[in-house]
Amino acid sequence: MATGRRRLAAIMFTDIVGYSARVQADEKGALADLARHNDLLRPIFERFGGREIKTVGDAFLVEFPSALDAVHGAQQIQIALGDYNRSVESPRRIQIRIGIHVGDVVESNDDVLGDAVNIASRIQSLAEPGGICLTQQVVDQVQNKIEAPLVSLGPTALKNIRLPVAVYRLVPPRVGAGEPTLDGRSGGHHLAVLPLANISPDPSDGYFADGLTEELIAVLSHVRGLNVIARTSVAPYKTAPKSIAQVGSELGVDTVLEGSVRKAGNRIRITLQLIDVATQGHVWANSYNREVDDVFAVQTDIAERTAEVLRLQLAPSELSEARRRPTANPAAYDLYLRGLVAARLSHGKGIDEALAAFEKATQLDPTFAEAYAAWANLYVGAAGDFFPFRSIMPRARDLAGKALALDADSSDAHSALANIALQFDHDWNAAEAEFRRALEINPSNVPALRFYGLLLECLGRFDEAMELYRRALRLDPGGESEGALSWIELEAGRVDEAIARAEHIHQDHPDALRQHLHLGMFYVQAGRRAEAAREAATPLGNADDDERFDHALLNALVGRPEAARQVASAVERGEAGSYTSAAHLAMLYASLGEREKALDLLEKDDREGDQVLWLFFRGPFFDSIRDDPRFVALLRKYRLPTELPRRLRPPNS
Repeated sequence: MATGRRRLAAIMFTDIVGYSARVQADEKGALADLARHNDLLRPIFERFGGREIKTVGDAFLVEFPSALDAVHGAQQIQIALGDYNRSVESPRRIQIRIGIHVGDVVESNDDVLGDAVNIASRIQSLAEPGGICLTQQVVDQVQNKIEAPLVSLGPTALKNIRLPVAVYRLVPPRVGAGEPTLDGRSGGHHLAVLPLANISPDPSDGYFADGLTEELIAVLSHVRGLNVIARTSVAPYKTAPKSIAQVGSELGVDTVLEGSVRKAGNRIRITLQLIDVATQGHVWANSYNREVDDVFAVQTDIAERTAEVLRLQLAPSELSEARRRPTANPAAYDLYLRGLVAARLSHGKGIDEALAAFEKATQLDPTFAEAYAAWANLYVGAAGDFFPFRSIMPRARDLAGKALALDADSSDAHSALANIALQFDHDWNAAEAEFRRALEINPSNVPALRFYGLLLECLGRFDEAMELYRRALRLDPGGESEGALSWIELEAGRVDEAIARAEHIHQDHPDALRQHLHLGMFYVQAGRRAEAAREAATPLGNADDDERFDHALLNALVGRPEAARQVASAVERGEAGSYTSAAHLAMLYASLGEREKALDLLEKDDREGDQVLWLFFRGPFFDSIRDDPRFVALLRKYRLPTELPRRLRPPNS
């Protein structure tokens, strides 16, 4: 190969999903899987003219004669792996991501270098397991030559690439061609249910349209082969509507369900239309005039028709379970919808209203499993932020148990029990089993994905945790998953990647105090003190209590202790604006170097408090006590890792 010559090339980069975790769990088996993977892929490279440039661990870098050859090769690879995966037991199945880009490369000895290689390697991480991602340059050359649909992910910032890159997801050539992930899916359709417009005579009935939107998202999430975008990502379109093309591009969906609700007394009129993003065409539309207590029949009809027009293969048992009538009491259902909407209000403003609504709904219908599950999850979400764990987690456990006694396949109830096992019992095995069950029932359960990822992060299973958060990010691109993913990258010791992601989030929200504070914490971890101090100096403005706490903590870490002392004193005097656990107070004192006080608080929290050390134990605020036998004893009691990744270890450790 000539050296130093610049030319245009079609570059493919492949990577095995979760391979690092495989090696840790079973090195011999993982090496055998890698050899089988190589044997499967290399003949396909050759068949489509691909030239293997190199392997990087479990990844391939391959050059193809054209973009079309590369795409056809990628499709055949995923089909071949799908066929292989159906022939072996689950632990031996192999999933890969593929990224393809066309751009300049420079030959160097037996290697190729340049942005084309960097971009291909970066976009493969955006693909789903068993998926393929392409850049605009590839799409321009193949879009009229392949039958597979393309879904835009929009302009995407990539590490060390100056300008955002337009990225597309290539819908797999057939549903099920790849090995199913934990959610049982490989590709499939992606659907956004836009907030239903309220056209009721009484504007106060708007809660009904909002609640029904949430219910439709929940119902459709159970449909096999359908990936439904989470409520938090579609909610902004209620006040800032956009064209279907913009929605499709921003959310990465191929279909959109939109419509309106008119409620007058006990009568409702629901008008809906399903729109194909690529063609802007209406693939289905219908209107329903029903009594409020018939809304469940409407939901069933919508789910069945949506599945039919998207040509999905539905499992009858899954469909019937998803369509079970949750209550025969219209008033109870009305209260349930009110509770769902109130529970979504920011900063806990609607907690009391939601609690009262769910309680009243279950009084009207003691068999209303979904209301019990929603009530349980509201308590779980409020624990530690608005109420002490010990005061409400037993109540949440009781409510989740009632929900499961009424409906053993309630994903939300299993998710609530998983969170109780995680956050209150610290029973990692029970939590994992419940999270997996919740996601088997409803693979689009974004809170379950996030908290399961949090559990795996806590246990140091970082590759698996990041995989779950990538799935959550795909289903909820407007939510908090990207920020959480950056924290996992940070805790895994991937400090540069975490900072790059945090800086990208900050660029999207330059005025958000929370993003300044998170970025400052990342700079602390990287030893970039001046930059951390700059972020810590961001004015508080109209900060909420959580932001004031984080601001004080960051300032203490950069050598400005005054704010931390003020917050700590206010908490100890009982003058804090909101509930603060002993473990949070210990963070402040540890960051101030008051070791004994911090350790006393952590031990008090262990005896009688919220026991949230598991969530924060890797944070830099605990570096002053990290090697203290009392701190190590607490970690061992909770069966937590006592070693930090090398990049996160404090100086002189």
